Amino acid sequence: MTGGPRYRPAADAALLVIAAAFALPLLWLVLSSVNAEADLRVRIPSTVTGENFSAVLTDEITFTPMLNSLLLCGGATALTIVGAALAAYPLSRHRSRLTRPYLLTILFTTCLPITAVMVPVYALFVRVNLVDSLPGTALFLAASQLPFTIWLMKNFMDGVPLVLEEAARTDGATTLQTLTRVVLPLMGPGVAVATGYTFIQLWGNFFVPFMLILTPDKLPASVSVFTFFGNYGSVVYGQLAAFSLLYSVPVLLLYLLIARRLGGGFALGGAVKG
Repeated sequence: MTGGPRYRPAADAALLVIAAAFALPLLWLVLSSVNAEADLRVRIPSTVTGENFSAVLTDEITFTPMLNSLLLCGGATALTIVGAALAAYPLSRHRSRLTRPYLLTILFTTCLPITAVMVPVYALFVRVNLVDSLPGTALFLAASQLPFTIWLMKNFMDGVPLVLEEAARTDGATTLQTLTRVVLPLMGPGVAVATGYTFIQLWGNFFVPFMLILTPDKLPASVSVFTFFGNYGSVVYGQLAAFSLLYSVPVLLLYLLIARRLGGGFALGGAVKG
């Protein structure tokens, strides 16, 4: 192709700019977390210190909010995956004229901003006495993530051969047993992707728990990070960076687990005998 090499330096430069846009904030987090005099500048600290981590590693600042986040997001993720699997299975396996309109309706609900429904949701939670409840908040978070997760699960289920389910039913398996013992194990990478995506989306959700949880001891880490911008009179950048790194650890660990799971791919080849 003529003219290809001419545009390669420009493309490389654009990629470097994009990479820098992602790398600089991460570099600021790492450097500021070990800098006692951290500010908004990206600079190497004159003296490396662990004071910022020591200051935030307390029950009130880190441990209790992180535990609340794990309970809230873990429970909501489990509810979402179970609900999505049960909803996606009939959509994937049973053909109907209502399937496409139903899927389009689900897709439309994913386009609604969460702020648009929080006022009626809050009013409903007040009426049913679920405000300031971690289980109630987890239930709403699961419902908010369910539509897109159903789409993900259905697409992965479509790749599982029907002949395997027919063989399981021939052996006397029920529909639920077929789903849990045949379909879900074969689409393991798909379940891992849906689980990881759901958990990451919930882990970074600030607005919903900020609106529905009132007691400070119940607040997740995504909301408690807000205290670094107010309770101290000014932003304590070093402690904020240290807390942000600790806050990212569960997501990074989950990503590594998912990456290992996806390394095996979809083990469907050879599962069907020719």
